[in-house]
Amino acid sequence: MSVSVPFPVRKAATVMLLRDGADGLEVFMLRRNPKSVFVPGQFVFPGGAVDVSDSKEASLEDICVGLDDTKASQLMSIESAGLSYWVAAIRECFEEAGVLLARRDGVVMSFNEPKTYERFEGYRSQVYDGSLNLRDMCRQEGLHLDLNDLRYVSHWITPIGPPKRFDTRFFLARSPEEQEPLHDGGETVESCWITPAEAQRLHSEGKFEMIMPTVANLEPLLACSSVDEAMAWADSLSEIPAILPAIATTENGTEVYMPGEAGYEDALANPPGEGSTQ
Repeated sequence: MSVSVPFPVRKAATVMLLRDGADGLEVFMLRRNPKSVFVPGQFVFPGGAVDVSDSKEASLEDICVGLDDTKASQLMSIESAGLSYWVAAIRECFEEAGVLLARRDGVVMSFNEPKTYERFEGYRSQVYDGSLNLRDMCRQEGLHLDLNDLRYVSHWITPIGPPKRFDTRFFLARSPEEQEPLHDGGETVESCWITPAEAQRLHSEGKFEMIMPTVANLEPLLACSSVDEAMAWADSLSEIPAILPAIATTENGTEVYMPGEAGYEDALANPPGEGSTQ
């Protein structure tokens, strides 16, 4: 499915970190700062916009294993720059959750050793503020980003109308056993491991705020009892369509329409003003 989207729309990537918990499959979620302009106070997965440093495919391929830009782009049905989404997903996961999906000499990165943890927490701050880029950090530490650790599973585009819009690719990843994710205390102020079913239940009770794409991306995980099952589901996907919801302002407030629903085409053709924050 090809969707024509007006500018400005920023490319973005989001990671659903998974682990096997006592009650089954769990996903790591962050609560955004209530003072944020974009989705304040909402529970989200680690993620964010693709940076310029994520888009230099030629210089990034030497720190990546598992995919090159040609293959990454083919998986996303785009001509080029597909690798930037995978790299952005890993960088954002490191910045927002402190988890680095990388390997040294083929071994998954461990932060169990206190000095290693402290050193990489320093890197985390530097990558976040832009004083260090992920590529240089990997070269300095002898690391490779193993893109086989990620599974591309969905593609959502922010509805026309809101002042901030993103063209977002969602990924699954197994959380490294010897790294413990944690919110950054700035953009995100809380974090938790939670089963998809519990997140959905709390959301339905108004106790766990999430935006539509977050809720929708949890739904396939409800049928998975383990990380292995979730990865197998991701591997079974043959086509990943772009999903562009539409919003309309009615006498009952803001209504959201999904492709194929009655009223979708009309809402898409008549979006609310650019000042909308829905």
